[in-house]
Amino acid sequence: MNTIINADLHCHSTVSDGLLAPREVVRRAHANGVTLLALTDHDELGGLAEARDEAAALGLGFVNGVEISVSWLDQSVHIVGLGVDVASAELVEGLEQARSGRDFRARQMSDGLAKIGIRGVYDGALKYVGNPALISRAHFARYLVEIGIARDVAKVFDHYLVRGKPGFVEHEWASLEAALGWIHSAGGIAVIAHPGRTRVSKAGMEQLYSRFKDLGGEAIEVVSGVQCGPEALAAARVARRFGFLASRASDFHGPGESAIDIGRAEPLPPDLTPVWERLV
Repeated sequence: MNTIINADLHCHSTVSDGLLAPREVVRRAHANGVTLLALTDHDELGGLAEARDEAAALGLGFVNGVEISVSWLDQSVHIVGLGVDVASAELVEGLEQARSGRDFRARQMSDGLAKIGIRGVYDGALKYVGNPALISRAHFARYLVEIGIARDVAKVFDHYLVRGKPGFVEHEWASLEAALGWIHSAGGIAVIAHPGRTRVSKAGMEQLYSRFKDLGGEAIEVVSGVQCGPEALAAARVARRFGFLASRASDFHGPGESAIDIGRAEPLPPDLTPVWERLV
């Protein structure tokens, strides 16, 4: 039974590449009528204690979460872990491993942009970084918007930070097997994040769904930020074929930057089983 609640199970804070501190994310979610929230920073658990305390003070249901970057067929895909135990040694150690190399990659990205005349981007991006252990392409994109290279973050990615562009640097992320192992060792539920937004081919995504299922993966984001309309319908068909639970999220990063505000995603199709029925 698809219980109708305002669940938002994928969003970000300044602990990774969001614009708001964890407590501010929770306050915004509460103000927008969210009744169950998961903070899912990239490869990081550092904002969860603050977010959970604020959620408890506001009477807002809260789930520990994380979003893990995974390499799949020479592309990156993201796997969300929901309901994870933050004390899990395997998860903590795995995420530390996943974060390693980010600073070196960032310096290489900056070098690549310098070659086309855009200098000082690494130092400029640092002022947008809330967590020194995690510098990302989003921080670069915000700085490039600030200095007038592009009008918005999406345009920066399209023209400078994706494969084949001057600021792109190849990086080997966690394997799918490792990411699901970390999540499951921490008692969590694994969710394929925004499948409609990946650069993996259709055939490659079919392979991903099958392997994810074989590894015990449980859910897929059917509605996720700008993944709505036809993309959400396609994700719903995948959920039905593979028997996945369905997740709903905004993938909110910050006001003025995210297309969907926290708690404002479309509802799930009524025939799907929501992942929150396994979380609450």
